Amino acid sequence: MSVKDETVEIYTDGACKGNPGVGGWGALLSCAGTTRELCGGELQTTNNRMELLAVIRALEALKRSCHIRLHTDSKYVQQGISEWIHDWKRRGWKTSAKKSVKNEDLWRELDALAALHQIEWLWVKGHAGHDGNERADILANMGVEQMRKEQA
Repeated sequence: MSVKDETVEIYTDGACKGNPGVGGWGALLSCAGTTRELCGGELQTTNNRMELLAVIRALEALKRSCHIRLHTDSKYVQQGISEWIHDWKRRGWKTSAKKSVKNEDLWRELDALAALHQIEWLWVKGHAGHDGNERADILANMGVEQMRKEQA
């Protein structure tokens, strides 16, 4: 198997202190024995936005099209991208109740990035001792702390 055929394992998580409130996102990328950690945040956000932003930032970090196994503890992200988004797009980014899709800006960004890759969207139970998910959670909370320091 050549390097370009190897699978990139990505673990993502979002955190928010208050919802809305100060938020952070984290991502752990691993391929062929190499890992990369990313984190960041926003001062006024929601948990769902941070969950989405974690995935977006992880995908942006990739330099070429890849096969990806993306692990998230957010059913909102996992179901949104693999199930709900098709109907949202068909309805002009409206829900079945004809309301605007929340976080449409991030969903559109994620949709465009996801189209560049072959992605398996995997849900993992959060805070259940899974090493990759636990590290992504730590990174997301580091993002929150970065925002708090900037705010101080």
